[in-house]
Amino acid sequence: AAAAAAAGDAAAPAAAESKKGKKEKEGGAAKEKKEGGAAKAAKPAAEPKEKKEGDEEAGERFSFPDMEKEILAHWEKIDAFRVSAKFSEGRPEYTFYDGPPFATGTPHYGHILAGTIKDTMTRYAHQTGHHVDRRFGWDCHGLPIEYEIDKTLNIKGPDDVMKMGIDKYNEACRGIVMRYSKEWRESVTRLGRWIDFDNDYKTMYPWFMESVWWVFKELHNKGLVYRGYKVMPFSTALSTPLSNFEANQAMLDVQDPSVTIAFKLLDEDAYFLAWTTTPWTLPSNLALCVHPEYDYVKIKDAGRDKVFYACKARLFGKGCLYAEGDKNVSILEEMKGAALANKKYEPLFPFFSHFAARGAFRVLTDTYVTIDTGTGIVHNAPGHGEDDYRVCLAADVINNTEIPCPIDSTGKFTDEVPQFKGLYIKEADKEIIQSLKQSGQLFRQETLVHPYPHCWRSNTPLVRKTVDSWFVKVEEIKEKLLKNNAQTYWVPSAIKEGRFHNWLAEARDWAISRNRFWGTPIPLWISDDGEEMVVVGSIAELEELTGAKNVTDLHRESIDHLTIPSKKGKGVLRRVPQVFDCWFESGSMPYAQKHYPFENKERFEKGFPADFIAEGLDQTRGWFYTLLVIGTALFDQPPWKNLIVNGLVLASDGLKMSKKLKNYPDPNMIVNENGADALRLYLVDSPAVRAEPLKFNPKGVQDVVKDVFLPWLNAFRFFEQSALRLESVSGQKFQFDDSERCPSTNNFDRWILAYTQSLIAFVHTEMRAYRLYTVLPRLLKFVDNLTNWYIRFNRKRLKGANGNEDAHCAVWTLGEVISSLSKMMCPYTPFFAEWIYQRMRPFVKPTLSNPVLSWDAAKVQAWLPSANLGEYVSAFKTHGLTGRDLGDLTHQDLMSMGIDRCTDRKAILRSVKDLIQQTPLSASVRVINGVAENESVHFLMLPNPKDYYSNDAVEQQFEVLKRVVEAGRLVRDKSNLPVKYPLKEVVVVCKDAAMRQDLKAVEEYILSELNVQQLTISAEHTAYNVKLKAEPDGKALGPRLGDDRVEVSNAIRALDEAALEKFQTEKQVTIKNHVITLADVRLAYELNADEESKYKAHTEGNMLILLDTTMTSEIVREGLAREVVNRVQKLRKKAKLQSADPITIHYEVVQDEEGLLAQSIVEHFTTLTESLDNQPIVKGAPTSAHLVTEDADIKKRVLRLWLCERK
Repeated sequence: AAAAAAAGDAAAPAAAESKKGKKEKEGGAAKEKKEGGAAKAAKPAAEPKEKKEGDEEAGERFSFPDMEKEILAHWEKIDAFRVSAKFSEGRPEYTFYDGPPFATGTPHYGHILAGTIKDTMTRYAHQTGHHVDRRFGWDCHGLPIEYEIDKTLNIKGPDDVMKMGIDKYNEACRGIVMRYSKEWRESVTRLGRWIDFDNDYKTMYPWFMESVWWVFKELHNKGLVYRGYKVMPFSTALSTPLSNFEANQAMLDVQDPSVTIAFKLLDEDAYFLAWTTTPWTLPSNLALCVHPEYDYVKIKDAGRDKVFYACKARLFGKGCLYAEGDKNVSILEEMKGAALANKKYEPLFPFFSHFAARGAFRVLTDTYVTIDTGTGIVHNAPGHGEDDYRVCLAADVINNTEIPCPIDSTGKFTDEVPQFKGLYIKEADKEIIQSLKQSGQLFRQETLVHPYPHCWRSNTPLVRKTVDSWFVKVEEIKEKLLKNNAQTYWVPSAIKEGRFHNWLAEARDWAISRNRFWGTPIPLWISDDGEEMVVVGSIAELEELTGAKNVTDLHRESIDHLTIPSKKGKGVLRRVPQVFDCWFESGSMPYAQKHYPFENKERFEKGFPADFIAEGLDQTRGWFYTLLVIGTALFDQPPWKNLIVNGLVLASDGLKMSKKLKNYPDPNMIVNENGADALRLYLVDSPAVRAEPLKFNPKGVQDVVKDVFLPWLNAFRFFEQSALRLESVSGQKFQFDDSERCPSTNNFDRWILAYTQSLIAFVHTEMRAYRLYTVLPRLLKFVDNLTNWYIRFNRKRLKGANGNEDAHCAVWTLGEVISSLSKMMCPYTPFFAEWIYQRMRPFVKPTLSNPVLSWDAAKVQAWLPSANLGEYVSAFKTHGLTGRDLGDLTHQDLMSMGIDRCTDRKAILRSVKDLIQQTPLSASVRVINGVAENESVHFLMLPNPKDYYSNDAVEQQFEVLKRVVEAGRLVRDKSNLPVKYPLKEVVVVCKDAAMRQDLKAVEEYILSELNVQQLTISAEHTAYNVKLKAEPDGKALGPRLGDDRVEVSNAIRALDEAALEKFQTEKQVTIKNHVITLADVRLAYELNADEESKYKAHTEGNMLILLDTTMTSEIVREGLAREVVNRVQKLRKKAKLQSADPITIHYEVVQDEEGLLAQSIVEHFTTLTESLDNQPIVKGAPTSAHLVTEDADIKKRVLRLWLCERK
């Protein structure tokens, strides 16, 4: 604001920040005043707009949330999303898969982040000439739904469901599936995401379930499905096994018992010591396991008077069996683990003692045994551990049909263990430990806090349990998975190459069955003896095999009773009771959402794999994984081409967002206070878009409003004001044609137009690379260049100071830039881009909305069968194309579309010419359902860079200008010399010849902005009493230099002028065998302290800026005149007057000892008048009433001012 006032701007800000932002701003101003210095001029305030009578939007407050609601109403009125989809029909398809969420909870920041990423990319695809099918999907089956119902109905296990009835249970599940669907729709819509809720897919739709059946049958036909009896992660809260990747989704710290047990040998008076944190598995113990190559010892424990076997490495030390130097322990014998093989011991409990006949209760060997914890001897319960199962099976201790696993589906001991029957396993721990203590076999008891897998839905500890499951052979296709993953593109790539690759490399067979009720039933019908099996892949096949008619639902209650007659004389086949893991359904969604292969076969195959998907980091072991497994198994293809994976959104304190802790703000509150665009932009610029965690901070959203939207809004308003002023003075409506080149030759116009093309090119480059997070930093720089450089420097031009012709070029330039910006930012900020576009429409001549190349070869080839030119014209009209649409069609365009025959190309071009003659200009805009294609910015294509504006040379010139000006401002600031006071000279020393040329090209702007009278450009610095110095960068060099750091750093500082100039030329120097580059050192010029100088210096990269800070009475008088302008502007603002309001300014010098203030007013009277919009300035108090008066303090001088209304 200070800089704006200094420049003579009478405008009041068009929009105020939020109350908090306003307070911060006022606090900053107070601080500047207290410190006695002028506000820093490094970055002038964003340009405000002057308020006009009757303009309600130009008030002191602008509500972005209210604006967005207006836009939502506009979109709803014209049915914008559906109409946009119709306009895009016929364009090349861009396939997007939306991962389905559950509707059992309301959307949180993680959903909002992922949804914003998806919406941004699909909007970009749509507006770059593609048709994008965007359908919302819902996960409806599985544990999240059933767990809610179990809690509500107090369901404790499968028996309770059977008593209730599967039909009633599933009906209860169906009733809550879409509990929060209304909230989801409202939230997603409010956030500006365009996606089809009416044509959604739900995993519980029969047609979706039918495609899942097809997927399963295809996998079965390929030999990738089998039934297995394996140890699986098991949720006792939900009574079902989980897949291995689900077991790792919730690792929580728990406190468990840590016990070391003594197993009595049969053939000698000694014990094996084994350690476990799951005492509840001890009743099922069948073996002990040692590492064959580790060293083991037989020891005498004098304190206990017993002999034990254990691993030597686990004998003494912290966390081991004995403290270091324990004299009660003596080693009797040493041996390798292999020597202990087959030694027998007594069962701890009698429950499975009959397994001794199979060779149980002996020592086995395997290399999975580790010695980082425990005793080096592992207790094996094959029903509860994968390695236990594998080792015992290999040793014939068990077989696939008889495995001790005495725990039911709720985690309670069964009749097989009568001593602990009915006890939940964790409750049984204490009883088991007490029993072992009484038998003298408890060697040690402690507690241990460690991470342990929990059920991702119920947050209860998982157990390992042997269950009968159906599996997909993932291990068999592992190499294909790795190959297909390598073909995909990820942002960030590190997740693909690290976390996901490693997970695939260790992939296990996937348990796809769940012992549950609300899900897609596994379509397997088997005989009672399990030898005959039929896989059903469709509803039609089910009806044919079972004789059922009109099957309309595929849930268990609708099909479990259906049987298939045996072809082998085994009676009837019945369906297996399991349902699919809901991850199998979501992994099948690419096919099932289109009811493939029963419908949309050609369209699906044309659009597979998807161009784009996006979800959170947790989906690397979830949806991304299941998509890849099924896509690879079916088609040996990755199901996506491009993927963005986002990180977690945490509370501001770095903790997980928790409703219980209330450590995060309600998303609706954030949107209602700041707007959805601000939240969207904040999220896509965050570390979360690079798969890193984001600590959500509401201030970050507020900063986006302050730093992006308010300056952008004010830039538009200044354009609007300037355009209306031009209309009022010229008597003609102002419009510019954005398909034509602006004729301006002004350097500033050329620069901002060139810079706009660079922004457009940059956004396209980054979006094509799916790097959303790079755009906001560039946008911030652009907004700063537009408001703080272009508009500031060209205010007077835009107001007509150089004549209406020049003003027309300046306003055209500004309009072109703002229009291009609003179109380019559509995918990121859909609301504000629309708002700007709608308000820009009156100022922009209607032009073509779509390039001809958005129509693909198939569309053009469809016209070729026409027998004559008239039929071509009819075909064009049928496809919604007009002469204006096709006006720039060329032979080359048609060749690129595959129209190879020259006669065909000529015929098409002749018919286009005929159509152009028939088509009036007003018909150039297509209309669908009464909505024209120019009624929303989101119907248009994004702009491409206009080559005739691109100009690297002028962009470079203005970058140099900005560097010099900002350095000069810093020198002024440090010297307490406001820009109001002119200085004699600025010197720029630069050895780069091209840069010196650039400086010459922008000389007038440097002089104007720094308020200096002369610019001196030099290649030599010696004449200005300065020297070049080097300072090592400790952060860059420290880790590399090690012990040489101090010596090398001192040597860098000691480099003389000649050595440093050589260093600059060669870009490196070797000191004590270390190669030092320019990146390791900060080079700077500084004035010689030994000699006086009229200059103040600042180094800016490879430039030295010197400012002559000598003050003269002439300089003081000119500065005082500018101070007078500043005070009048502030007083006019205080009176809420606008620059166009006619007033007379009266003044009287009250205090001015040297007479400089009065002299400055007389001396610079003409300049004062021009700066104050040519309002009359009169010496002496007014004789009539005044609007406002004030005594202004100006550098210890007092000037009394009156503002009077002039009629």
